[in-house]
Amino acid sequence: MKKILSILVATLISTTVFSQAGVCGQFHKKYCILEKEKGAKWQYNAQSKSGLFNQGMVSKLRCVIYKGMDYRISVCCETVLGDKVSYKIFDAKTSELLFDNSTAENTQIFEFQSISTRQLIIEVVVPQGATQKEAHKATDAACVGLLIEQKVSDKQGFSTY
Repeated sequence: MKKILSILVATLISTTVFSQAGVCGQFHKKYCILEKEKGAKWQYNAQSKSGLFNQGMVSKLRCVIYKGMDYRISVCCETVLGDKVSYKIFDAKTSELLFDNSTAENTQIFEFQSISTRQLIIEVVVPQGATQKEAHKATDAACVGLLIEQKVSDKQGFSTY
């Protein structure tokens, strides 16, 4: 009886975890996609993530960026969150704040060029009371996507002489 109960609990836990991952698992691929610029060669970065966020929740993601690459980071969320989701980018080694979208007109897209290989921490925040009432939608949680794209940096300045 104990064995059957433990198998039932294990199945229930794994089903619950899988279904939570399924709720928002590919949200960033569906909703953070940007219009491709003509001639741009942006590629999907596998460090991109999606998750179910509650009001007041803060989540951090560590990612590696490489020298000689351009990056585009996009944050998107379900409409019940409005445009109140904010994010910050920190240097993982020094904890220096590199970007804060709340000081950049709450832009959901940030592009930059990496001059060195290093680790970043991207912190996403859904403030308390951020959700809006929508028919048939829960207001205590919503999907948030973090899309990271990359491309080889264009050569700049004079070529070698």
